[in-house]
Amino acid sequence: MSQRVVDLSLLIEDNMPAHKLFQRPVITTHLSHESSAALDLGVPGDAMTFQTNFIAMLDHVGTHVDAFLHVNPNGQPVDQMPLELFMGKAVCFDLRHIPDLGDITVADMEAAEAKSGVRVDGHIVLLCTGFHARNYPGLDSVWKNPLLTAEATKWLHERGSRMHGVEGPSTDKPSDNIFAQHRLCRDLGMSHWEWLVNLEALLGKGEVQFFGVPLKFKGGSGSPVRAFALVND
Repeated sequence: MSQRVVDLSLLIEDNMPAHKLFQRPVITTHLSHESSAALDLGVPGDAMTFQTNFIAMLDHVGTHVDAFLHVNPNGQPVDQMPLELFMGKAVCFDLRHIPDLGDITVADMEAAEAKSGVRVDGHIVLLCTGFHARNYPGLDSVWKNPLLTAEATKWLHERGSRMHGVEGPSTDKPSDNIFAQHRLCRDLGMSHWEWLVNLEALLGKGEVQFFGVPLKFKGGSGSPVRAFALVND
């Protein structure tokens, strides 16, 4: 049996869509190979030129993970959270019947668990709703993601799952400002990845190994990640 790497990360681009409360990123060339030639580096006949890019973005843009600090003033920042939280055994639930602005309920989770063939026991649970494929990069990708209900979040917590991942910019609906899922995660000591992509590639694969490790930002409220999974074929 061979293992295959599945990339679950959104391409980070200048002015890409971001959560309704957040600024879009700014990414531009700082020095190009052409402009750096004026620095006269290297040796005659073999100039040393280079490119560097300027990146200005919030720590919750693109595929990212929320630190406990994000919603809890007494929570750990991303640099103090155990690395083990950001990787491990995972399963992807098929929830593609959930519509835009729909609710993911306990019944949905139970049916998806049965279909996956994996009993959730401390797993990272990834939720494939097909939202990204339907909406990105249009503005609907900011304004129409489904809600992971509080009851479904409790269902995960009862099964030892501390981390989960969703498509789109949030686990809460953008059509209200209640943030019930985030507030419950705060109270239960849970967190999640947001704006995962390509989750369809994990459906029907059973248990996989997931990795979504943050950058070590001092005091970070979250961090972009390069999320991927190892799948047995």
